[in-house]
Amino acid sequence: MNKIFHIDCDAFYASCEELRNPNLKNFPMAVGGLSNKSIITTANYKAREYGIHSAMPVFIAKQLCPDLIMVKVDRKYYKKKSKEVFDIIESYSHTIEQVSIDEAYIFIDNNEDKKILAQKIQNQVLKETGIGVSIGISYNKFLAKLASDWNKPMGIKEISKEEVPEILKNLDIKKVHGLGNKSVQKLKDIGVYKIADLLKLDQEFLQSLFGKQGRYVYKVIRGEDNRKVQTNTKRKSIGREFTFRKNTKDLKILYAYIDEISQKIEEDLKAKDIKAYTINLKIKTEYFKTHTKSYTLLSPISKKEDIAEIAKDLLDQIISNENLRLIGLSLSNLSKKNHTQLSLFDK
Repeated sequence: MNKIFHIDCDAFYASCEELRNPNLKNFPMAVGGLSNKSIITTANYKAREYGIHSAMPVFIAKQLCPDLIMVKVDRKYYKKKSKEVFDIIESYSHTIEQVSIDEAYIFIDNNEDKKILAQKIQNQVLKETGIGVSIGISYNKFLAKLASDWNKPMGIKEISKEEVPEILKNLDIKKVHGLGNKSVQKLKDIGVYKIADLLKLDQEFLQSLFGKQGRYVYKVIRGEDNRKVQTNTKRKSIGREFTFRKNTKDLKILYAYIDEISQKIEEDLKAKDIKAYTINLKIKTEYFKTHTKSYTLLSPISKKEDIAEIAKDLLDQIISNENLRLIGLSLSNLSKKNHTQLSLFDK
């Protein structure tokens, strides 16, 4: 039975800015740094029509849309609006797992029609906060998250068990939670583009490509995901940062630092006998602008090789032409080995 909702705020940072300045709704606008070397954090839907998206360098975005309006990130304001949204959502369920500033899972344990309930949540959030949300409904977290992205903005989509084979088979493999950009590219290099292609690969082969994560990919593309919606507890994380003596954008040097940090984090995790589900990368440019990127896995990790591989993939997604002065890596959403999760993260 479909009891899990994934609730995702639509273009959250951009929506917050449009609330402060409604005129921005009429123009292509993005939130991020103001210099051309900065990165887009979020783009409104007008800007997305030009192909502009998050993690895109501003100078490229302005090539696509010379009239693009850039608005500086205001995290304090976004956190305030986020609290308004999720205070409302908490009134509908005692089991809420907020996984970032703009998205959460909730578990609904009643007999009310789920689409009608989703419409109530959507309407109340919009009326009281001005923020639009899209809601995915299904029997597990993977499918609920997939569904929430189906009809954005202000979409509601439910996926039942019977629909899974037909719905999944024609989707691009980049929709598979658990596959990062490098993993997607590995698969495309061998002619795997759709989930239908991925379904032809056996579990052993996927594990040879992706290690333990391959086993989970094998399961989720068949509609299997046993992760529970877990109420947030006090956030915990383990991490390290390095400030460079000389600013650099050399990937070989940056990768070497990631390897070194991953080694130290592995030692910290081992000492505490814990693993982590979420990897958080942080970089600071020579102009003191900070960018972050996170990724959450289906199964926890603790080995330096796994940590480093994901961190490098995250770096590839957010690095620009600017020199960096700092790189940091932290692991959150921690779990005692063979026990349940302890905490979650802000993405």
